[in-house]
Amino acid sequence: MSEGIAIVRASVADAEEVLAVIRRAFGPVAEQYGDPDLPPVAETLESHQGRYETNVVLKAVDSGGRIVGTVQGEPRDHACCYVARLAVDPAHQGRGIGRALTEALEAEFPEATRFELFTGHKSVGSIGLYRSLGYRETRREYVDDTLTLVWMEKVR
Repeated sequence: MSEGIAIVRASVADAEEVLAVIRRAFGPVAEQYGDPDLPPVAETLESHQGRYETNVVLKAVDSGGRIVGTVQGEPRDHACCYVARLAVDPAHQGRGIGRALTEALEAEFPEATRFELFTGHKSVGSIGLYRSLGYRETRREYVDDTLTLVWMEKVR
């Protein structure tokens, strides 16, 4: 991972900056799938702020104090954590920040025996990252001719 990057919990005070990172990271994904209303891109600030009440939201902060990445974990039951919105600012991608965020999120849920997530079938980089972290594909869910969701899980 890039030197000078710290991963810590985000608070609702960070919501606007975190959402901006999510939008920058998912903008190219929305273009790839031809969906300008992709939920991470179209989410309102108010909706995003609500996530801080139920989810663990982590942020990756550079040495200048800027948020350059984020991930969210939502407890689904005592043994499962749903992983969502893993996003790294495009200018900082390819430096191990996504991997570090995912590993830090897993550490936030020591009681979890299973982590679950989905990504789009065209997101080969994300699928490869998750596989390298021990996630395996569990199913595919056809949405429409442009999108199939790839569900993955990690059991520990």
